Amino acid sequence: MKYPESAAKDKAQSPPRTGPASPEELLAVAVAVVRPAADLARQMRTDGVFGVSTKSTDTDVVTAADRAVERYVAGALSAARPGDTILGEEFGAATADGPEPAGRASDGGQRVRWILDPIDGTVNYLYDLPVCAVSLAAEVNGTVVAGVVRNIPTGGEWTATRGGGSYADGRRMTGSEQTVFGQALLATGFGYARERRADQARVLAGLLPQVRDIRRFGAAAVDLCLVAEGKIDAYYEQGLNLWDHAAGGLIAAEAGLLVTGLEGKPAGPDLVLAAPPVLYPPLHEALVALDAAGGAGR
Repeated sequence: MKYPESAAKDKAQSPPRTGPASPEELLAVAVAVVRPAADLARQMRTDGVFGVSTKSTDTDVVTAADRAVERYVAGALSAARPGDTILGEEFGAATADGPEPAGRASDGGQRVRWILDPIDGTVNYLYDLPVCAVSLAAEVNGTVVAGVVRNIPTGGEWTATRGGGSYADGRRMTGSEQTVFGQALLATGFGYARERRADQARVLAGLLPQVRDIRRFGAAAVDLCLVAEGKIDAYYEQGLNLWDHAAGGLIAAEAGLLVTGLEGKPAGPDLVLAAPPVLYPPLHEALVALDAAGGAGR
């Protein structure tokens, strides 16, 4: 079977936008693009189309589906909103048809950039584990205003708009009601470089005795959505890229969680921390004491 790389262009159901878009309109575009993209990834997995290679280390894998989904999404966004730019994990910053023009603005000064992780949790995808997703966020003038994360195997979908709340399959999310840090169930993740993993293991070993338990699902965007949904009480991870947390971070924040880095820094490569307000201070204090961002440059 030939798998489409930009066939989403042919699926556009409405003419391209020509004026500024609201967060809700951008979310509608994102959802319309991500659903068939997730279907494409699932079909390629079912058909055993992998095409596996490696990136930063021999454990950092990329599949044919990662690349096909990114091209598919780029084509769909080009059809729906020509002139917007895209930051994707596999091909970097670009429009659908070439490198991103510096300073380009669409819709009369409204700079829209789409931030895409075509498959968040690629190793899970490769092993047929049910925790992997397509993650897409819309950023306007440097601020993420809309995001969707869609689980590839299950079809579960999490969405948010800035100021409009976050939803799991249409159900409003408000995070965990846990108030006791010692009873909190956390989630985290690990990088690919050996030195970074060793440092992350050190932090985990110091934190684990202080909480109920810690889970590692292997997909940062899904982790953030599970925290938003209250299925996990809080989450932290070091070394994430923007595409890992752009959509999920907004979804968590719109569920009422605090989403930051450490010691006043924004969420970013040093650390992403997402927790309800009552759990945030003790978790933040514990992570600072453990120098959880100390190995971020490794």
